[in-house]
Amino acid sequence: MHLIKDENGNVIPHGSDGHHDHDHEHCHECKEGCEKSCTDEVVALLNYMLSHNQHHAEELDQMADNLVKLGMEDAARTIKEGVADFQKGNMRLGLALTLVKEHLK
Repeated sequence: MHLIKDENGNVIPHGSDGHHDHDHEHCHECKEGCEKSCTDEVVALLNYMLSHNQHHAEELDQMADNLVKLGMEDAARTIKEGVADFQKGNMRLGLALTLVKEHLK
């Protein structure tokens, strides 16, 4: 299990066995009076997802390097292309996080 922390240093639980356990409630529908808790959750979740995705991108990049060593350049290249796409998605998530924070000012 790897520990992920939000921007305030609070640990955000991740599956204890390394898998993606999401059995907790999320603020899927903002209702009157819940703005603060919903926006706090959005900021924390976006921070978590960015960090989480970066961690997986690093793991995949290492996997690609290992595949090159095994002579599987085509598979490695395909993974590296996927990692590049992953990073583009992370840039968009980062922009969304910045925009959310701007709206909260």
